[in-house]
Amino acid sequence: MGNNIILIGMPGCGKSTVGVVLAKTLGYRFVDSDLLIQEKTGKLLYQIIEDEGLDGFNKIEEDVNASINLTSAVIATGGSAVYGQRAMEHLKEIGTVVYLRSSLETLEERLGDLNERGVSIKEGMTLKDLFDERRPLYEKYADITVDTGKTPIRNVVKSIKEMTAEITN
Repeated sequence: MGNNIILIGMPGCGKSTVGVVLAKTLGYRFVDSDLLIQEKTGKLLYQIIEDEGLDGFNKIEEDVNASINLTSAVIATGGSAVYGQRAMEHLKEIGTVVYLRSSLETLEERLGDLNERGVSIKEGMTLKDLFDERRPLYEKYADITVDTGKTPIRNVVKSIKEMTAEITN
């Protein structure tokens, strides 16, 4: 297993925010896979979804995530990364997968317009539907689960550092 830390979870759970702070405290590189997708395609996430549809977007996301080849990095994935089995298996091989778990209530407070955010969500689906669909996948792929609800970022980072140290040592 590689020494990367891969963050998964719902949009708005804090993957990017926690990832930046975690990377700084570990002296690791921080990578946001959504930004890698945008660099590869030259489009914003919502534009990819508009142009390619959800299935096309999910395929691009899986290809990008499956090609990440880093060491000593904190990688924040998009919330829909767990739809790509090949990519998730690859990410588990190169690091420890940490599920940042938030309650539906917390996510509703944090998230604005899901479409503007580039969230991979089917027509007519609510945030609760998405939450219920993805939660089992996050739990399936997670090596570690950390609650991010009302917990201060420094405490979330401390928990991740302690838990990943136990796995990598």
